[in-house]
Amino acid sequence: MFDQGEDPAQPFDHARLLDVLARADSDRLAALAEGVLASLGPVEVVQSRTGLVMLPMRDTVQGTDFHLGEVLMAEAHIRAAGTEGYGMIVGRDLTRAMAMAVVDAAASLGQTPEIRAFLHREAAEQAATDTARLREVEATRVDMETF
Repeated sequence: MFDQGEDPAQPFDHARLLDVLARADSDRLAALAEGVLASLGPVEVVQSRTGLVMLPMRDTVQGTDFHLGEVLMAEAHIRAAGTEGYGMIVGRDLTRAMAMAVVDAAASLGQTPEIRAFLHREAAEQAATDTARLREVEATRVDMETF
């Protein structure tokens, strides 16, 4: 979640790449996808759909998993240049899910400096957003033992 120590020259592992892409700014992600699309050649869309998925949570007291409810997701799966790309995002924005799948496919062929720079910029922005949100939450914490 916090990426201050990441080396910009190092590629992201696949799980981290998908995590950053799923939270990336839509316009910047679409621009990157447009830029790498030509390098993929013909693209076969395997799947492009919206649907509901169960949101798993963990009860921190008992340590058991449960389903909190359903979340609307957009999903895209493509094949191109002998590889596959996948994108899934919260909401119904199929264009954004498809852009994520295109970048995932391009990155699987090799994370170019352009893709790595994008990932590091987005990860840094996401980390800053997360830190600010955690500070806001911490400011509302009440220590019940002091009452």
